[in-house]
Amino acid sequence: MNPVVHFEMPADDRNRMVEFYTKAFGWQTKMLGPEMGDYVLVTTTESDENGPRKPGAINGGFFPKKPDWPAQHPSVVIAVDDIERSMKKVKQAGGEVLGEPMEIPGVGQYVSFLYRGKPRQHAATRAAEGFEADVRRVVNNSSRRLTTEEVANSVATQEAANRASRSR
Repeated sequence: MNPVVHFEMPADDRNRMVEFYTKAFGWQTKMLGPEMGDYVLVTTTESDENGPRKPGAINGGFFPKKPDWPAQHPSVVIAVDDIERSMKKVKQAGGEVLGEPMEIPGVGQYVSFLYRGKPRQHAATRAAEGFEADVRRVVNNSSRRLTTEEVANSVATQEAANRASRSR
């Protein structure tokens, strides 16, 4: 079974988001600068250099919501042993791999995928295209668990590459 190792959510105002999650849930945050896409690392549980101490717990991050970017939804990062095999499984299960894996130095390979589920039942919550779309990311790293900061760095690197490819 491949575990979820990180979550991500968009934020309209990172200062307001930090204040809310700190006050409401006691989460610790670390705001990164523009060189890291203004990403905010979030520690939701006691952690050490190996990641969360409590089995099954994960940390995450927030990325700035951009008005001109599509598909800015909460997502999760899933650790896999073999990214190529996992990409094939995603496709066979009806998912769409978004781009090619990219190498994140010291972390492994990283790629995003999209799964369009069944049409939603309630018109009030239906997405524009009539499907629930979930963007997920997979990280290939079988040698050790990633720290929250390593996952966030890999995500920020991928986002920077995505921005560069969109501007071409």
